[in-house]
Amino acid sequence: MKSRTDRPLPTVWSRPGVSGGDGLEEAAGSVAGGVPPMVRLDGVAVGPGIGIGTIYLHDTGLSPIPEYRIAGGLVERERLRLAEAADRAIAELRALGSKVRALSDGPGEELACILEAYEQMLRGSRLLRGADRRIGEYRVNAEAAVRVEMTELIGAFSAMDDDYLAARIDDIREVGRRLIRNLTRRPRQPGLTTVPRGSIIVAEELSPADTALLNPRLVGGLATTLGARQSHTAIMARSLGLPAVVAVPGLMRHAGAGATVVVDGASGAVILNPDPETLSWYRNRRASFLRTRRSLLRLRDVPSVTRDGVPVHLHANVELPSEVEAVSQSGAEGIGLVRSEFLYMNRDSLPGVEEQAEAFRTLIEHMKGRPVTIRTLDLGGEKLGDALDIKAGANPALGLRAVRLSLTRTELLRTQYAAILRAACHGPARILLPMVCTVDEVRAARGILNEVVASFRAEGQALPDPLPPLGVMIEVPAAALSADALAREVDFFAIGTNDLTQYALAIDRTDEAVAHLYDPLHPAVLRLIHFATGAAQAAGIPVSLCGEMAGDPRLTALLFGLGVRELSMAAYAIPAVKQRVRRITQDSAREHAHRILGQPDARHIAALVDSFSGG
Repeated sequence: MKSRTDRPLPTVWSRPGVSGGDGLEEAAGSVAGGVPPMVRLDGVAVGPGIGIGTIYLHDTGLSPIPEYRIAGGLVERERLRLAEAADRAIAELRALGSKVRALSDGPGEELACILEAYEQMLRGSRLLRGADRRIGEYRVNAEAAVRVEMTELIGAFSAMDDDYLAARIDDIREVGRRLIRNLTRRPRQPGLTTVPRGSIIVAEELSPADTALLNPRLVGGLATTLGARQSHTAIMARSLGLPAVVAVPGLMRHAGAGATVVVDGASGAVILNPDPETLSWYRNRRASFLRTRRSLLRLRDVPSVTRDGVPVHLHANVELPSEVEAVSQSGAEGIGLVRSEFLYMNRDSLPGVEEQAEAFRTLIEHMKGRPVTIRTLDLGGEKLGDALDIKAGANPALGLRAVRLSLTRTELLRTQYAAILRAACHGPARILLPMVCTVDEVRAARGILNEVVASFRAEGQALPDPLPPLGVMIEVPAAALSADALAREVDFFAIGTNDLTQYALAIDRTDEAVAHLYDPLHPAVLRLIHFATGAAQAAGIPVSLCGEMAGDPRLTALLFGLGVRELSMAAYAIPAVKQRVRRITQDSAREHAHRILGQPDARHIAALVDSFSGG
């Protein structure tokens, strides 16, 4: 007989006559007695566990909107801004369209039709033409022109005794909001640091900066309309241990502030207004998940060694200082990656040496002698910091970011080096350079480090003894393929499989239209890992792996078989990976990896991974 938590999920009904379109309105309507109906929406699971709580809507909506007069000579420039915002909104809708077309039968087709209608409105509807006309006639900025035109259209349609035209109001409001958000570049909504306890954040999209504001003690999970499994926002959610689902079509149309919601971070389901039976079923599942997690935490002080006694060092990735307590509870042997970007997000000024040194010192002292690896600034791409005033290029992922930015604006790197050197006087630390491609970049970065060390000595400032080792991220194919040359210049490697997969496969992992093609089990990615690991071993330097692959217990034996002996992951994943380590042997893992390297495609590799028993 099946237990209650094993039985199938009760049937979930959508609101009658409404499918999950991509709107920005709160759920409207009700069933008899004023009780809103239960709605199930499916997205991409990105965070662990089950979240149950009340909805906190994070929607920048139409406020704040700048409104100002413009000079006559700037009219054409403002019209161009409007046109470019429409193009960006169209690109968003196309990405959503790719997602919803994957839905089965009627819902996917109906949602696709809705999105196509929105796209047509962005190509020359009365709303767009009217806003363009207002810019010229009244010489106002594009945001204000869109809002006024939208308000007038909604008022006119509301006065008409026509059900079809009345139904178009939501369409006008949705398209207008998309235009305004793209014109204002989605201004941040304050308040994520002080949401009510037990809140589930529901939003169209959360940036990494938004996610950095979340307090895991208050937030019970999150769900978004946009997003991808390997986006930086998703990675941060996992690092915080938050149940999370992204790429959920129709989420904002059905979500109502304060309503009960379930976020299933395992299956990707979001259940709005669950009935008592469904709520009880998910509460049992959540309790079971928490029991399993507590059971795994008993492994905290157990050595991470294979059955035949080979140690595998398990470290934690840290996105935010608030995670450090979870790192200690997980049994991590150290921090394998501190993403220092948290110091630059959600602020208008750059952090100085003192502020950064204090943040790093706190982490180092908390680890009580266990090593801490601090990665220098990796802003750029999807992680732009306001204080840096970086202009994003046509393709930010391939532009001025990471070590390229640090070597262009060397004051940033000097400040970080000085902060790390001060902090390292309180415990062992390592310095990690992101997105390195060439030996020349390493030599330039080491030269700047030597200059900072020399200035410390000249000024009589204390220096750590020994000095922090300098390592590089292997996260672009150029670095992996020249790993033998890089190994002669650095003290250690850290393989970053998230970007390595993205760049090897030419897939933007944050783009919903192609994110499903992102696959770290592609033979090319595994061969790059194998080559870089071999180069490090030949040079006698340590090599770790700190991408999302590290935290997947399914892949532990494969990575061990490829030669990786140090893994760094989100703290919550460490116990399950340790459990897997203790079930494998060196010989079986090597044979497993050898078989996989000979496979022609990711499908065969995934089958071998799933069938491996580990003995």
